Amino acid sequence: MEKRVRTKKKRKWLRNILLTVLLLFVSVVIYCIYQYKSGLSEASNGKYKDELKTFEDFQGKEPQYGEINILLIGSDSRGEEHARSDTLMIAHYNQNTQSMKIASIMRDTYVDIPGHGKQKINAAFAIGGPELVRKTVKENFDVDINYYAIVDFQGFSKIVDIVAPNGIEVDIPKEMSYGIGMTLHPGKQILHGDKLLGYVRFRHDRLSDFGRVERQQEAVSKIKEQAVSVHNLVNLPKILGVATPYIDTNVDTPTILSIGKGLLAGKSKKMESIRIPIENSYEDKTVNVGAVLKIDFEKNKQALKGFLASTEGESNTSQ
Repeated sequence: MEKRVRTKKKRKWLRNILLTVLLLFVSVVIYCIYQYKSGLSEASNGKYKDELKTFEDFQGKEPQYGEINILLIGSDSRGEEHARSDTLMIAHYNQNTQSMKIASIMRDTYVDIPGHGKQKINAAFAIGGPELVRKTVKENFDVDINYYAIVDFQGFSKIVDIVAPNGIEVDIPKEMSYGIGMTLHPGKQILHGDKLLGYVRFRHDRLSDFGRVERQQEAVSKIKEQAVSVHNLVNLPKILGVATPYIDTNVDTPTILSIGKGLLAGKSKKMESIRIPIENSYEDKTVNVGAVLKIDFEKNKQALKGFLASTEGESNTSQ
């Protein structure tokens, strides 16, 4: 009799545990759906909200040895059907070392676009979307790209405000105003979404596009630091909801989760960066397509490949 009572209590205890776990699971699902929809409602006018097929099939190779290269394209389309890329980066993630690197390719770099002759590299996106950009990077630098992500600048400020609600600290050397629709004053300060976008887009100082690339890399590094915080782990569904209408990507969900998990585990690691062309490897020229950077291809190809292929423990110098 006593044994039967104990068995009954044990079954009741197990049932209560299972019900509690089920309730927690349902609560988490409801929370995630609510947060995701909340994010979507904040970004209802995003360019990619309808999830229509925009570009031709991307032929990126499958990642090898746990190393992933993602083509990051910043698009500032203002109604044009074929807008040039405003920003071009390669994000490299190593699943073994849980480290991330960023390589920026300057938009005026004079390259051979397969099937279209010599042009600025930012023309490749306007002509043939991310697939032609992938082919162009492979043709000129012998680097394989696995995935792409196109970010509409209209959503940049919204994403930043969710990922970094307390803003991003920067040190502005001189007043910035021309071409960004606002005035940013000199000095250390905290910038939120719209103003951070102005900061990374400004290019009318003595450094021109070179300074802009430096600021973009600085912002990406600081946003990455904020993104791996506990706050953003809780807000991940909302972040995805906000980002979805503004990002067109072929990165699958398991890969996104794998990268996110790895970045959380290695969040103390500093993100390395490089700029192509590197120092002392280019000339300013004016050709039939305008002002371009005529580069030493062999020097830059070796610099980019070496940077992306390096393993943990090797040192790289940002250019």
